[in-house]
Amino acid sequence: MKHFQPREAWAWLQAHADDPSEQAPLFVDVRMEIESLYVGRPPGVVNVPWYEYPDLAADPARFARQVEAEAESKQRPILLICRSGKRTLEAAQALEAAGFTDVAHVVHGFEGELDDRFHRSTVSGWRYEGLPWEQM
Repeated sequence: MKHFQPREAWAWLQAHADDPSEQAPLFVDVRMEIESLYVGRPPGVVNVPWYEYPDLAADPARFARQVEAEAESKQRPILLICRSGKRTLEAAQALEAAGFTDVAHVVHGFEGELDDRFHRSTVSGWRYEGLPWEQM
């Protein structure tokens, strides 16, 4: 598994987006759909939740099947993002266990770590770094 800081992840996506000699990475947001829509998300992500409401229980085999359906190949590079970079570690491990060969995640995720006032997007993360994002 590769560990990319947010700016590294964005640069990696851009560098591989238009190269006809290789398959473009699949950018996967593993947060619940409501998080992705209302909190915001990077443009171009596909939402495949690691877990979803109301169960809030991960199903690694289901997750791997859904990512494979989106990717169409276990050899396609996969980049995962979540809120703070923790869910993506488990999700990436599940993908590797399922046979995916090129998996990376965004360290600190979309919103980053909590600050001393328990706020996010003030210390680290995709949004903190000023990278492109959209919100419903």
